[in-house]
Amino acid sequence: MDSQRNLRMATGDGPAQIMAMNDSITLDRMPDEFLWQTVLTRQAGDFLYAVTTMGVYCRPGCPSPRPLRKNVRFFQSPAQAEAAGFRACRRCDPKGDRARLAQAVVRDACACIEAAETMPSLDALAVRSGYSRFHFLRMFRDHTGVTPRSYAEGVRARRLQASLASGIRVADAVADAGFGSESRVYEKTGTLLGMTPGAARRGGDGEVIRTAFADCPFGRLLIGTTDKGVCFIGFAEPDDALMGDLRRRFPRARIALDDTGLRETVDAVLTFLKEPKQALDLPLDLRGTAFQQRVWRTLCQIPVGETRTYGELARMIEHPKAVRAVARSCAANPVSLAVPCHRVIGGDGALTGYRWGVPRKKALLERERVAAERA
Repeated sequence: MDSQRNLRMATGDGPAQIMAMNDSITLDRMPDEFLWQTVLTRQAGDFLYAVTTMGVYCRPGCPSPRPLRKNVRFFQSPAQAEAAGFRACRRCDPKGDRARLAQAVVRDACACIEAAETMPSLDALAVRSGYSRFHFLRMFRDHTGVTPRSYAEGVRARRLQASLASGIRVADAVADAGFGSESRVYEKTGTLLGMTPGAARRGGDGEVIRTAFADCPFGRLLIGTTDKGVCFIGFAEPDDALMGDLRRRFPRARIALDDTGLRETVDAVLTFLKEPKQALDLPLDLRGTAFQQRVWRTLCQIPVGETRTYGELARMIEHPKAVRAVARSCAANPVSLAVPCHRVIGGDGALTGYRWGVPRKKALLERERVAAERA
């Protein structure tokens, strides 16, 4: 707390200004005292500091013990620090060399798992990587957010899902995906598919999805519901395109228009779009892997008027390195607005991609910001 107060005193900025600058603290714009306070508080910054007594240079967020101020010099880049005779810290890896090597090792292991018919053992993967069993396991988990076994189960789940979607028998799909028996699949249906294998194979066969169209501030709106809850929300596209998206998700379900029966649901969505004072609270029928559903549940925890980066969302689900998997889960969200994936932005503050268009994402966030300020 004292260091934070010192930081505000040194810069003359309040908490809001400091938070806004954390991601872009650069050497040429900030006084040395501000840079030093950034090092003390281990904040992010686009500069490096070197310790003369150790001969190393680090990122400002390095977990190493803090040096004495008199022994610290600041540099803009690794090249400048190395030209002054300093070497890169092995803990915070300021040049990113270890991170790039680890990424290459993990990519190779993932490719090996993807190509294998059966799950490679952890020992075999470690030997292939050139690292110890423990080091490889930690490296893989840090970069993917899951263990090699969990990753392999995800690969098998995708194979199983693809086979079932093609309509082949459950027993054959289970065998083709590399599972030893159907019982193992049924024991983990929530983790693997978010539904039973039979339901995945049927693609909604035997289910009735009630739908309703409406006009909204962003164009046309389509809502689809099962007997469990809302399973689809799409907007800003022609009716045929929206219905096509829904049918791809439930290729064998019977689609029934029910404007009257879904009037309250439609009104709730339209009210949210016009004035999003609070979260859109609807019963949902979400079908996805356990990881996807965890991401979707966490998205619903982001308050109206606020945003989180993909990295922050990954940390919220306790998988800080699984940023790409988090982004894919956001992109696969079938009920936009109810599960507010539009509240996730890039690490640099950019709005990045959005299924319904970045301009609409920007408009949604602006509406929510205004509503939150009025609340």
